[in-house]
Amino acid sequence: MQPDLNALAVFALVAEERSFRAAADRLGVTRSAVSQVIRRLEETMGIALVQRTTRSVSLTEAGAQLFAQVAPAIADMHAAVEETGSLKGRLRGQLRLAVSSIAERFLAGPFLAGFAAAYPDIQVDVVVTDDEFDIVAEGYDAGVRLGEVIEQDMIAVPVSGQQRQLSVAAPSYLAASGRPAHPRELVAHRCIGWRPAPKVAPYRWEFAEGGQEFSVAVAPEITTNDMALMIKLALSGAGITFGMEETFLPWLKRGELEAVLEDYCPRFQGFYLYYPSRRNLAPKLRALIDHLKQPGAGLTH
Repeated sequence: MQPDLNALAVFALVAEERSFRAAADRLGVTRSAVSQVIRRLEETMGIALVQRTTRSVSLTEAGAQLFAQVAPAIADMHAAVEETGSLKGRLRGQLRLAVSSIAERFLAGPFLAGFAAAYPDIQVDVVVTDDEFDIVAEGYDAGVRLGEVIEQDMIAVPVSGQQRQLSVAAPSYLAASGRPAHPRELVAHRCIGWRPAPKVAPYRWEFAEGGQEFSVAVAPEITTNDMALMIKLALSGAGITFGMEETFLPWLKRGELEAVLEDYCPRFQGFYLYYPSRRNLAPKLRALIDHLKQPGAGLTH
């Protein structure tokens, strides 16, 4: 069977968007045109690839398997075309990045603003998310995450120095409620916790003692998925909260928040830009990697 490369590219776009309409919008064609391409592809292959409902689109087992195999190949073809096209002039195209919400330095502004100024024909699309997913399957060029959660088959380039998590509170809270001497004492304190999504247990606060890591399941009086709200509550004296040191740094420097239990908060490897190992690295991604390695790029290690 001779593969229809155009049909496979349309299928990959539908699988990536999980939507016929969104795929059609990106291609600049009608929804029915996309639907007809997918129907012909399924007829040619003799198996259903997509499950359609009035509200959603999902992949069958065969569709998921096909997408996992063709997505990297299509990405390689796009990269090869971009690399050839870049020989004619300035780099261009859309660069899609999935970045952790706690990657403070990368998201601070100077680095991305500097990159955008250096490469005005590259459109940078940044999705800030803490969900864990396959960036290749979802159509991203690269991601930024803590090194400890990046898959080993990825290429990783550091974008920060070592990091650590801290428990912090306002001086007013510590004056009124006292300062815990050990993480196990947190259960007796008012705490402000974080959960990634509804119906998910609050994040357990992680510490280390004598080289052994352990976690504490605090009982937060207030729980949210918004770090900005956690900081506001801590500044208001609502209790002790927990997060990345870099996130709290401005308030720590001004004395508006104080670190507690620092002896139990070790440092660990920081954030990395990661991307799949490909023969043809997209020029736009190579430009980003080269830019972050420059001393004045806005990422202070």
